[in-house]
Amino acid sequence: MKSKLPKKEIQIKIKEFFEDIKNKTPKQVKKIKKLAMSKNISLKEKRKLFCKKCFDSYKNPKIRIKNKIKSVTCKNCGYVSRWKLK
Repeated sequence: MKSKLPKKEIQIKIKEFFEDIKNKTPKQVKKIKKLAMSKNISLKEKRKLFCKKCFDSYKNPKIRIKNKIKSVTCKNCGYVSRWKLK
C-alpha cells in the first residue's frame, strides 16, 4: 500500500525515528529507509547510524581512521563501511 502522507510529514517522521535509533530493530530501519527512498528523501548523515548490509544500528562499532578514511566494522555481521573524512 502506497503512503498518502505528504513529503514534509514523512521528513518529520524520519527525523523522529532517527532520534532513538538505538532501540530500533533492523526491520524498522529497513522500512524507514524504503519510505525515504520512495519519496526521494536523502538520509545524508543519518545513513551512517546503521549497517548498510544488515540494517542493525551501530551500538558499539569498531572504528578505525587511516589516511583520511573512516572504517566502521559492524559487530553484528562484520561488514566494513568506509567513508572519506573532510
